[in-house]
Amino acid sequence: QVQLVEYGRGVVQAVGSLRLCCTASGRTVSSYAMGWFRQSPGKEREVVAAVSWTGTNTYYADSVKGRFTISRTRADNTVFLLMNSLKPEDTAVYYCAAHNSGAWTVVTGGYDYWGQGTQVTVSS
Repeated sequence: QVQLVEYGRGVVQAVGSLRLCCTASGRTVSSYAMGWFRQSPGKEREVVAAVSWTGTNTYYADSVKGRFTISRTRADNTVFLLMNSLKPEDTAVYYCAAHNSGAWTVVTGGYDYWGQGTQVTVSS
């Protein structure tokens, strides 16, 4: 079993930056692809970014491309999401997820483990 915990919740002003961190415990996720998702009220959960188990292959949603960066350190089971140039529409609960496969997927249902989520609020 894998437990995921997200850190880095906060309120930031538009065009500001925030870094989210997700740590895994219970078992190693070094061979898992990892993803960040978000969900705002009334909307479905959507993928924001994903990274392969090696850290070399990444995916970004069009809405965050060029502004967000996903990275990971396999040694300590940690994945990061650096968010720059934040916009009010980035306001959401952000979730970390682990996919028991080396390659990332954008399919929400394809992820095996989820964190509890962390709130990010961007004020205009």
